Amino acid sequence: MNKLVIGLIGLALIFTATQTAHSQDKEKKKEIELVKRACLDYVEGVYEVKPELIKRSVHPDMKKYGYWHDKKNEKYRGTAMTFQQLVDLAGKWNKNGRVGKDAPKKVVVYDVLDKTATAKLTAAWGTDYFHLVKVDGKWKIYHVLWQSPPATKKTSG
Repeated sequence: MNKLVIGLIGLALIFTATQTAHSQDKEKKKEIELVKRACLDYVEGVYEVKPELIKRSVHPDMKKYGYWHDKKNEKYRGTAMTFQQLVDLAGKWNKNGRVGKDAPKKVVVYDVLDKTATAKLTAAWGTDYFHLVKVDGKWKIYHVLWQSPPATKKTSG
């Protein structure tokens, strides 16, 4: 009788552990999708001229810095951007159809913890690396480090 009770308790513990692991996996996948959605709101806000998506996905204290390649003098230039500048940019950057509906917007989520996450976006303007924070249950982009596509070296010929 003792062996039966111990066996049933063991089975119950295995079942509980399996259910807990499944529940945690499901929650992790949900959080990954929410982080991805915040990143997509960012790029779609700019592509679709919807600054409200920027306001939804970006923390107002956001810090953004990036490098763009100046083709005139073949050098990179660094530039910072505030939250309000990003909102304003989203309201005009693609107003004249600079990029079409097939413009790249690939998001890779690298890591998601309970309060922080890291992701990468490949977009028409280059690559953005994000640090996100979870505030009041919502994922918000807090840091953005970006670069335009790398310059290609001219070959003599």
